[in-house]
Amino acid sequence: MLTRAHIDRVVAAALEEDAPWGDLTSTYLIPADAVATADLVAREPGVFSGGTVFAAAFALTDEAIEVTRYATDGDEFATGAVLASVTGPARGVLTAERIGLNFVQRMSGIATLTRRYVAAVEGTGARIADTRKTTPGLRALERHAVRSGGGRNHRFSLSDTVMAKDNHLAVLTADGTSVTDALRAAIASLPHTAHVEVEVDRLDQIEPVLAAGVGARGVGTIMLDNFSLADLRTGVALIAGRVTVEASGGVTLESVRTVAETGVDVISVGALTHSARALDLGLDVRVTPGRPGAAGRPDAAG
Repeated sequence: MLTRAHIDRVVAAALEEDAPWGDLTSTYLIPADAVATADLVAREPGVFSGGTVFAAAFALTDEAIEVTRYATDGDEFATGAVLASVTGPARGVLTAERIGLNFVQRMSGIATLTRRYVAAVEGTGARIADTRKTTPGLRALERHAVRSGGGRNHRFSLSDTVMAKDNHLAVLTADGTSVTDALRAAIASLPHTAHVEVEVDRLDQIEPVLAAGVGARGVGTIMLDNFSLADLRTGVALIAGRVTVEASGGVTLESVRTVAETGVDVISVGALTHSARALDLGLDVRVTPGRPGAAGRPDAAG
C-alpha cells in the first residue's frame, strides 16, 4: 500500500536532490509576492496515476500552494485533458514543478502500459502482475501505478513470500539432495501462513516440486519460466489446478494474449516497471497576476 508517510519520504528526498540549497533561479528572478496558477495538461492519451504524489511535491515545497485534482488514479484521459490545477506562490510552484511532473509522468506511464496488457488478456481469466524489477526506492510508487492500470502486484519484497528460483535450487541441491527432499525440508519449517512459489524451467521439474508439498497447504505457486507455448499448455495440464500457475519470461504486448490462452493463472511482466515510457504531461501556466477567486475547473480539450 502507498502510504502518506512513504510518499512524503520519497518526495522530500527528490526535492532535496533537486534544490539542496533552494531554487536559485526562482529566488532571484521571481518576485516574492508573485502568484502562479498552472494546469497539469495531457499531451497524449493515457491512464492517470500519482495524483497524491504530484500534490505532495507542491505541499512539501510550500504549504500555501493548493492543488486541485480532476482525475482519479486509474482514470483514462484524452489528449488535452486538464488533470489537475496548481495555485499558489509562484516561487514554490516553479520549484516543485519538475519533481511533481517527474513522478506523475512516470507513474502514469506505468499505469498506461499496464492497462494495455490487461486489455490484451481480457476474457482469458489470466491476471497481469508486476515483478521486483522496479526503480530502487520507488517500488511502492511504481507498484501503485500498476494497480492504477488494473494490474496486480507480485510479492513486494524478499520478506513477503518464499520464492525458490533456479539459483536457490542449485544451492539447495549442491550436496546431492533431490529437489523434492530439499524443498520438503524447507517447507516443513515455514510458518503455516507462508506462501511458497517455485520457479521451474523444464516440464520434468514440475512433479518433483509438487511432490515436495508446494500447495499442499492451499497456498502455492509454480512459475513456468521461459516456456514455449506448447510447454505452457502441457505444464498447465500437468499441474491440473493443484497450485497457481504463473508464466514469466520475455512476455510482450504482442505475445501476452497467446500466453494467457494456454490457461495460466498469472502472467508476470517485468516490462511494466522496467520499460514503461514516461507519459507526456505538462504544467502550463494559466494565470499569473494574482490568486484567482472562486475558480472552477478550466476547460479541457478532449
